[in-house]
Amino acid sequence: MAVFDDFMKLDIRAGTITDAKVFEKARKPAYKLTLDFGEEIGVKRSSAQITDHYKPEELIGKKLIVVANLKPAKLCGVDSCGMILASGEGDNIKGAFLD
Repeated sequence: MAVFDDFMKLDIRAGTITDAKVFEKARKPAYKLTLDFGEEIGVKRSSAQITDHYKPEELIGKKLIVVANLKPAKLCGVDSCGMILASGEGDNIKGAFLD
């Protein structure tokens, strides 16, 4: 079970999607996202399995809530540097957009 101190270690931020492309190597349909977190953190990449809900061009300019300080993970040869927070049930998952 996580305790409050565990939660306090997370850097949860809003990032603006500046690029979204189909993640062709992903095992499940996904997009490769480029997110801009401003001067303090800069640009990071992540992926999201939200292809059933959005087209890549619809994502540009949207703000997502992301855990921005996770250790990068290799996903199909691509560094993923943040965990996007999402809501939903089963396969009906959508990103936690601010707008």
